[in-house]
Amino acid sequence: MTANLQAVAQLLEASLNPQTNKQAEIALAQEKQKAGFSLSLLQIVAAASFPNTTRLAGALYFKNFIKASWTDEEGNYKLPQNEVVAIKQELIGLMIAVPPAIQAQLGDAISVIAASDFWQRWDTLVDDLVSRLTADNPAVNNGVLQVAHSIFRRWRPLFRSDDLYTEINHVLGKFGSPFLSLLENTDRMIEHTKNDKASLHQNFSTLNLIVKLFYDLSSQDLPPIFEDNLPGITTLLHKYLTYDNSMLHGNEESESGPLEFVKAGIFEVLVLYVQKYEDAFGPFLAQFVDSSWNLLTNIGPETKYDIMVSKALQFLTAVARIQQHAQGFNDQNTLAQVVEKVILPNLSLRESDMELFEDEPIEFIRRDLEGSDSDTRRRAATDFLRQLMEQFEKLVTEVVFRYIDHYLSQYSENPNLNWKSKDTAVYLFSSVAAKGITTASQGVKSTNSFVDVVDFFQKNVANDLVSDNGVEPILKVDAIKYLYTFRSQMTKQQWHEAFPLLVKHLTSPNYVVYTYGAIAVERILYLTNEANEPIFGKADVLPLAKELLEHLFQLIEKETAPEKVQENEFLMKCAMRVLIIVKDGVVPITDSVLAHLINITEIISKNPSNPRFYYYHFEALGALIRFAAPTQPEKLETALYVPFAGVLQQDVQEFMPYVFQLFAALLEARPSASLSEYYTSLIPPIIMPSLWESKGNVPALVRLLSSIIPRGATNIAKDNQIEPILGIFQKLVSTKAHESHAFDLLEIIITSFPRTTLESYYVPMLQIMFTRLSSSKTEVFALRFVRFYHFMSARDDNGLGADFFIKIAEQVQDGYAARLLEYLFSISLIAQNSIFTQLYLSIILPETQKLARPLDRKTAVVSLTKTLTDSAAFVDKYRKGWNYTCEALLKLLENPPLPLATDDTIPDQDIDDLSFGVGFTQLNTCKKIPKDPWPEIGDVKLWVGQCLKAADRKYNRRISNIVKERLSPEMRQGLAVYMQVG
Repeated sequence: MTANLQAVAQLLEASLNPQTNKQAEIALAQEKQKAGFSLSLLQIVAAASFPNTTRLAGALYFKNFIKASWTDEEGNYKLPQNEVVAIKQELIGLMIAVPPAIQAQLGDAISVIAASDFWQRWDTLVDDLVSRLTADNPAVNNGVLQVAHSIFRRWRPLFRSDDLYTEINHVLGKFGSPFLSLLENTDRMIEHTKNDKASLHQNFSTLNLIVKLFYDLSSQDLPPIFEDNLPGITTLLHKYLTYDNSMLHGNEESESGPLEFVKAGIFEVLVLYVQKYEDAFGPFLAQFVDSSWNLLTNIGPETKYDIMVSKALQFLTAVARIQQHAQGFNDQNTLAQVVEKVILPNLSLRESDMELFEDEPIEFIRRDLEGSDSDTRRRAATDFLRQLMEQFEKLVTEVVFRYIDHYLSQYSENPNLNWKSKDTAVYLFSSVAAKGITTASQGVKSTNSFVDVVDFFQKNVANDLVSDNGVEPILKVDAIKYLYTFRSQMTKQQWHEAFPLLVKHLTSPNYVVYTYGAIAVERILYLTNEANEPIFGKADVLPLAKELLEHLFQLIEKETAPEKVQENEFLMKCAMRVLIIVKDGVVPITDSVLAHLINITEIISKNPSNPRFYYYHFEALGALIRFAAPTQPEKLETALYVPFAGVLQQDVQEFMPYVFQLFAALLEARPSASLSEYYTSLIPPIIMPSLWESKGNVPALVRLLSSIIPRGATNIAKDNQIEPILGIFQKLVSTKAHESHAFDLLEIIITSFPRTTLESYYVPMLQIMFTRLSSSKTEVFALRFVRFYHFMSARDDNGLGADFFIKIAEQVQDGYAARLLEYLFSISLIAQNSIFTQLYLSIILPETQKLARPLDRKTAVVSLTKTLTDSAAFVDKYRKGWNYTCEALLKLLENPPLPLATDDTIPDQDIDDLSFGVGFTQLNTCKKIPKDPWPEIGDVKLWVGQCLKAADRKYNRRISNIVKERLSPEMRQGLAVYMQVG
């Protein structure tokens, strides 16, 4: 074993220790620059002589290394070719040989590689996998299948495309037949080892992976090989849906085992086939419905069965969605049986639910919340009942209400003893009362026409919210959740009566009760009426704000460990919402709010562990800065510098994009102030190349630099920092991910520095842009280039303008110009036309019409108008260009840009989106407000006319003469309309 391998292993071990992980991460970052680092990691993962924790850390680091270092945005390898080849050669065999926990990490790495390379650049992979399948070694087979699943599962969420179907057909052509043979062989092996516990478990693990792969391979379309063998496949699926063997029974009531996972996987496959392939699968459906019913009516309440039960209910829900199959439930007695034997057992509280409520309250809340992705029995039973109600609303309502009345009566006989009956009744009512989709912003928008949700609340639920004593915490939660769910069904007056009751429950000693109180308060504060006006405005909340925020912060800071402080994101989201609602009403309590937020920042920066919590935390800070900084900027700058600088010094990468945004927001709160020492000291570190390596930092750093440069231009020039900043532009503009940010930065630079200061840089800037246009032009790049042209063309008062752009374009080296023209046009045009002519006619003018943002279109209108009125080149050198410019301007004015809206609504971030928390997440509370560079121009049509008339007078009727000589009658008439208005 080499000394270097041992050194890397020691660093991996150190990275697992909270006291040494920062230093270890820094050292590993240096190691990964060395050639062969990835292969060293694989050697460590493969070596049984290292502890499993070190091997697992190596696999995790390898996965993250591959994610960051496999290919660039163009799909080119970032690693040396020999290293790429070696990784592909070693990875499959290694994954088959390592323990399952390590397999999972290597499987993710294989998924990343496959997303880039499979199948064209890794066309031997499927053959390699098939060659490794065995007749009698489930351990090897499981490794092979795990690799296959890690690759093929990528297909599940993808949209149909020719490339995708080509890939799937490539796989099926090689893998389909061996896969079905393996299914049959695994069935025989299970039968053969039915009395051998260890071997049976291994073979069931194989079957579990086979079922997952069956879903993967069917996720886009029904494979012909599966359709041809559907009778045999469904026979085996049904066999294992009803299979039992005591050797597969676990001792734990809470831990699902291989039998439960296989059956849950089969139900997932059944849902897919009912939803997508019912025409082929329909003849085999009845047996699965019967077996599902038998399973659900005989299964116990143990939590180990939860995943299987929820998937079974999802299958019946899918069946009930199809009209012809739903008719089997269209009978009062049948529905009564469904409710009594399937719905109620899975809606009712179990001992395990109460244990979770008391011992892991935050987990209880996350599972229980409407919209959670948890596979709970309650949610699955509710979905099944609602689907039946969609088909037979009146009949289902009548049947269910018999049970609701029964449970309410049972509760009224002995409330202390029978409180669970009321919980069941309220849950049942909510299940049948809600219709359609429950939205995150409005809750239930549509209700069952046969029920009255407000009346039921007043008669059966409200008392639990009002009473201070003698009410079970679960019933308190039920009452709060009822209001949260049906919040859109209540009037503003009803809400003004109910809201103080919700706020009161924030003082409850019960974790779930006060958390649900916070959840409901936050959503009510977000609630709007049909006119998009908030139900509760600043005036309603301000009297409660100080006490409400203080209490929320006390709950958050009740414990001091970083993981406990950030455990409950719902409390922080509520605090954020209060700050958004009260707006500048926070100013009198700024000191208190600021102290709490700073304390929380310092605690959680030691170990960031909950992305949702710290997102809401930084949104709260953003709201405070937005509404308090304009009146007391020095206070906030001074107070926040220490915690924010601490984040940068400690290299808390999760927080950096947020901190850069907040630094920018603080500076933007003082638009007329000069650049203080506070920000001047930030310039050297933020223009260091290392900070720009993280993709998540880039948008935030561009915003911060864009806020600093206009105020600090003099010092930046004096300190020779222009070139490093332009170097950042060059780096960003070369990548598709950041090309737009590059132009944002460049436009600020050009706006902030005198033309003479940047004189020597304009030609190299255009050379870089022309290179991108010729080698790897994207739609975004083309549009940003066109916007950049108009940005310069419109600023003739700053020494720029169309003529200046033409001048520097013509100075671009012949090689760049020739390459661009050769790429865009035929060779014969090069000798005849200048580079600007071709750019203007083939890129700038056509792409101008595609500009969508109002400010971009407005800038284009100004640019084109000033070209017509003031450009000497377009009068003399590019005579036809004047006509084309006029035509483009008239097209733009057919759909003129409108003034910016003054809506100050702060939208919600979708934290359930797959991209949330990955890289950069924008803070909405302090989002940069678009600035109109032409605020003096209101009605653009009027302004265009005034400009044309003024230029006509200034240049002795030059505009009139050009119009008369060069324009067609239609264009003359179109332009005359604006000149008459002006």
